[in-house]
Amino acid sequence: MSESHCNGTVYEIDGPEDSPVIVLIHGLGLNRHVWRQHLPALCTRYQVVTYDLFGHGGSTPPPSAPSLSMWSDQLLKLLDDLAIGRCAVAGFSLGGMINRRFAMDHPERLSALAIFNSPHERGEEAQRLVEKRATDSAAGGPAATLNATIERWFTPEFRDGASDVIAEVRRWVLANDPEVYAACRLVLAEGVIELIRPDPPITLPTLVMTAENDSGSTPAMSQAIASEIPGAETIIVPHLQHMALVEAPSRFTGPLMRFLDDVPE
Repeated sequence: MSESHCNGTVYEIDGPEDSPVIVLIHGLGLNRHVWRQHLPALCTRYQVVTYDLFGHGGSTPPPSAPSLSMWSDQLLKLLDDLAIGRCAVAGFSLGGMINRRFAMDHPERLSALAIFNSPHERGEEAQRLVEKRATDSAAGGPAATLNATIERWFTPEFRDGASDVIAEVRRWVLANDPEVYAACRLVLAEGVIELIRPDPPITLPTLVMTAENDSGSTPAMSQAIASEIPGAETIIVPHLQHMALVEAPSRFTGPLMRFLDDVPE
């Protein structure tokens, strides 16, 4: 599997060509490689598309002020260019906001949604905190809050035992342009408002997952997301934190594949 370029988007495709398609969207400050450990299992039954969001990884800077709609348009253009008419989309964190925005904008292009560790309506104190983090990023760049971020993302035992993974994630985050990163982080902070109680509601088959100790995308948030999507399934992974899909990928890949197996093609 090698990377390709399309209208400023860097992407990769792997898996059987005639299989159903799933697109995977990474989170803030990361890139498509966050899904690396999920690909061997997914590619046995699905054609998998991973790509870098505008302003991340190898893709170009955002063509306009970052917003969920801008990234939704990026996904639409990518699907059009790849002649993918309909697919499932799994999104992590900010990616789980983008795929909800896409589901609201283009439901006819989706067969299913998977929303992993993604934020939703916050209380006033939590909203102030996430906005402060965005402000701190604007003032000091990605490095300003990175140590605290790593502590929120990974359990202490994983941080102690997987220093190579932690180092790689740090490199990914620090590679971001400071101004672009700050603007994207503001979308993470403020963008949930446009996703709350969508009207008309999202009616696609949906799986919502988070980790028990994810302080920014809490179990209560996942349950709230699912409550607004008729028939949505909710799974809470015990013990882990925000980057659970990196720390324990099989805890997400297994449920995702079981969910997708039940989705009509």
